[in-house]
Amino acid sequence: MNILSIIGKKRDKKTLTKEEIDYFIKEYTKGTVTDYQAAALIMAIYINGMTNEEITNLTISMANSGETLDLSDISDSIVDKHSTGGVGDKITLILMPIIASMGIPVAKMSGRGLGFTGGTSDKLESIPGYNVNLSIEEFKENIKEIGISLITSSLNLAPADKKIYALRDTIACTANIPLIASSIMSKKIAAGANKILIDITCGKGAFMKDIKDAKELANMMIKIGRLAGREVRCVITNMDEPTGHAIGNSLEVIEAIRALKGEMTDDVKEIILALGVQMILMSGQTQDINEAQKMIVDSINSGRAYQKFKELVAKQGGDISYIEETDKFPKAKHIIPVFAEERGALKEVDTEMIGNISVYLGAGRTRKEDSIDHSAGIIMNQRIGNVVEVGHVLAYIHTNDESKIDGAVKNLKNAFILDPKRVAKPKTILGIVK
Repeated sequence: MNILSIIGKKRDKKTLTKEEIDYFIKEYTKGTVTDYQAAALIMAIYINGMTNEEITNLTISMANSGETLDLSDISDSIVDKHSTGGVGDKITLILMPIIASMGIPVAKMSGRGLGFTGGTSDKLESIPGYNVNLSIEEFKENIKEIGISLITSSLNLAPADKKIYALRDTIACTANIPLIASSIMSKKIAAGANKILIDITCGKGAFMKDIKDAKELANMMIKIGRLAGREVRCVITNMDEPTGHAIGNSLEVIEAIRALKGEMTDDVKEIILALGVQMILMSGQTQDINEAQKMIVDSINSGRAYQKFKELVAKQGGDISYIEETDKFPKAKHIIPVFAEERGALKEVDTEMIGNISVYLGAGRTRKEDSIDHSAGIIMNQRIGNVVEVGHVLAYIHTNDESKIDGAVKNLKNAFILDPKRVAKPKTILGIVK
């Protein structure tokens, strides 16, 4: 067996065997297969596609290319949640303490932000002292003791996926559903969950721009899960505007804390209920949707979810006084309102542009080595469907870099599109696929 015959086979639209896929993944991870050979194969896959069996074999092979996490000593039913990313997506910070407060173990490894989408680990690190870099032993011990741990990945999980993902980015092969599905699922399988809920964000601020592609991705991941012995469900959520009000690390943490106390925007509430219900159903605690919704509402209203978040922060070294008094979070030196210059209903927002402006202000990174200003970001003051008058505030810019204010204000104004006619508020939940 050699890589040239494998490349030629896929070039000629033939189906690769499990052994051929395993050979490619093993040798590419080791470095025996070169980047240019891997690029040729990835391009052939991009153009000619893969069967469901091929995609599953690729997923499993990537999952087994490095370390894997065994959580069976914690529970025989671990439900993990993954988001495909978006702007202002602080759902993990709110939902996971709610789920943990019900006695459902939460073992969550989250990523860092890169590009216009934020990362949960960066948001958690805006809490002074919070340690996202626990050892696996500490991670598992925390779950056993308090039922929850949120960290960044310290394991060498699915290293083949990391190499292939970076390669896809350099050869214009990112927007490919079989490759996206296998990438997501390989990491989730390696992380040890046997039940996986995926929030597929869809719209202007997401990687999936339209509902057709989002549903295709959902169905693909469910098929992979079924063939790999995992239960997978997908909720498709609207990312045509940022989630909630806040975009940026400590700003989103503050919004999440308020949400855990019951103060949340309508879209955040809908997403929490939709995702939370599916996680509860998958855990087996109930199969009644109304009961699951009541469990979520009770967790928030009783204060148990908020207390669980405080418990999590304290357990991982964070200063809970910041959770109890959010005014303690450092504020940006410059908080600048952006005003509407015409009257109309907010028809649409360029969510990706807003995410990029937030990165420009210091809230994110364009390279992995970039540092983050945790206090920087944007607070959205209007949502699609709102009627805006001249002089109304569209948003507030938060930055410590005065030189970036004028450019950010100009670009942010251009991100809001008004219409003289009435505009309907968009749906938040676009579909549930299982």
